[in-house]
Amino acid sequence: MKKAIAILAGGGPAPGINTVVASAAKVFLKDGYRVIGIHEGYKGLFANKPLLVEFDFILCDKIMNQGGSLLQMSRHKPKNEEFKTDFFVKNNVKLLITVGGDDTASTANRISKFLAENNVAIQNIHVPKTIDNDLPLPEGSPTFGYQTAKAAGVNIATTVYEDARTSGNWFVVSAMGREAGHLAFGIGAACHYPMIIIPEMFNETRVSFEKIINLIISSIIKRKILDIQYGAAIVSEGVFHFMTNTEIEATDLSFTYDDHGHPELGNVSKAHIFNMLLQRKLKELKINVKSRPVELGYELRCVNPTAFDLLYCSLLGIGVKQLYEEGKTGCMVTSDPKGDIAPLYLKDVEDENGKVKPRLVDVNNQKSQLVFRNNLHFITENDYEMARQYVDRPEDYDFFKILKWD
Repeated sequence: MKKAIAILAGGGPAPGINTVVASAAKVFLKDGYRVIGIHEGYKGLFANKPLLVEFDFILCDKIMNQGGSLLQMSRHKPKNEEFKTDFFVKNNVKLLITVGGDDTASTANRISKFLAENNVAIQNIHVPKTIDNDLPLPEGSPTFGYQTAKAAGVNIATTVYEDARTSGNWFVVSAMGREAGHLAFGIGAACHYPMIIIPEMFNETRVSFEKIINLIISSIIKRKILDIQYGAAIVSEGVFHFMTNTEIEATDLSFTYDDHGHPELGNVSKAHIFNMLLQRKLKELKINVKSRPVELGYELRCVNPTAFDLLYCSLLGIGVKQLYEEGKTGCMVTSDPKGDIAPLYLKDVEDENGKVKPRLVDVNNQKSQLVFRNNLHFITENDYEMARQYVDRPEDYDFFKILKWD
């Protein structure tokens, strides 16, 4: 029986999944392997009748530059009692390739240990994926899909900023991101937004809705002082990661709740929440500024990959074959800025509780400081006298005082 490799994708979509899958499939097909794609991630892998895709060169060529994922994805995280050897034995699988985030990778490791205990020897190699760019890859290596999602976000955010200028209004844009603000920072900096708000900025103080709204108002007032009556602020949805349910519910907005009683933030627009709170405060201050919400999220996940990700994802897919031939297993494949392939083991990036530490935006490096201090618009002590025509206490809207930065 032919040796086979199996490929599945977990989590949410990111541009470049098809490129990774097609590239990996091609190099294994070239060496005579059977390449099996599994729909519905781990849910499909352990189903009684898994939905499978047989890859050939023609299918690979068809999908390699397409957005989305030919393999239907799933966030299902199987329990140990769901594990079975049937699929691997029946199909003579020698390698399981998983595409996803840290949860998908750690589950693959659990499966490999189970198979080894049941005398089924396979390798598993993971391809790290997220548009959030928050996995701890080597310096200078983004997670695949991030650069494409950022480029798509910049296209939308540029149009939004032009709408602000044309209409004389403000926009509040929210960008996806778990607890890291890479996407919001990357988009906002590229588009010269006058206010960018990411969780990492609150490294000297606690995140709160009041501080977020005051930062946006700081920008609005500074622009008024400069006689600029329009603008846009971008906020990373990651700020919610640092707020309690009580704080979120105190917004007096309507939420649905999950089985554990937590507000289901995925059912509401985060931009809508920020904009409603902003409008309440502006009316309270009697500042006549119209603002509109724009959410950047699902629109970015399935766009066609840019040239950067087409090459990067191709290298990652081909790199899987290189690591497989070197006998590597239980690792992630990485490609550095030179294109060199290397394994990265979860144990080297996990904390003492087995959780992968997220890669956050370094707000103290030169790039971040250049953007924050030189390219944003906000009130400082030099603006207090002019700002008093809009607010009684300008110091409450001082960028550096809000964040407790020097």
